[in-house]
Amino acid sequence: MLAANRLDNIQLFASLAPEERRNLEKRCRWRRYRSNEQILDKDSDDHDVYFVAEGQVQIVNYSMTGREIALARLQAGSFFGELAAIDGQPRSASVVAVEPCLLASASPSLFIDLVTRYPGVARGVLAKLCGIVRSCDERIMDLSTLGAVQRVYLELLRLGREDASGQLLIAKLPTHKTIASRASTTRETVARSISQLTAANIMAKHGDGLLVRDREKLEKLAGALAGELGGDLSR
Repeated sequence: MLAANRLDNIQLFASLAPEERRNLEKRCRWRRYRSNEQILDKDSDDHDVYFVAEGQVQIVNYSMTGREIALARLQAGSFFGELAAIDGQPRSASVVAVEPCLLASASPSLFIDLVTRYPGVARGVLAKLCGIVRSCDERIMDLSTLGAVQRVYLELLRLGREDASGQLLIAKLPTHKTIASRASTTRETVARSISQLTAANIMAKHGDGLLVRDREKLEKLAGALAGELGGDLSR
């Protein structure tokens, strides 16, 4: 029986035989990154594809004023960098290690060879590209139709998970900076929005996180038309 290798948890390679993953592991370059270390810079000419064997990374971009905008957070088992490998263009975003990471990287030629040779890998890449398009469509819709406060509410709903009793719980609340980055707004707006929700008893502090006391009301506020959030939230 073959010993496990570091690519076994990469979902893209689930269809490969163990020996094929072992051979691929030897052809990849491996590197560890510290928490908050920059992995890739936007507009760089690095065209490799990266596989997250351990840790988490965040895909980020920056506005003209320098505000950080979080595009995605990728867990162990994910991959990134496929766009530059496919079209040969500079990087479209930066990538930062959220926590200590172990990454494998494959050259564009190796990546294209994998996509060409293995149908399962090709389907995985196509599914990832479809997900990017759908995510961009959703973000464009949010930015076009929702105000900054509504986007914060929507992000809080997305962060929530139902507990055993069916209540929506954010077990560990990200920093205001992180939420602001995901909602494309400022930390001050995030702090003010959460303060308003807790004052209105729609949310309450729960350890390191937040408990949604009135999910229906929060959903209505997140989906309200522009201008409807100016009143007293406790009504």
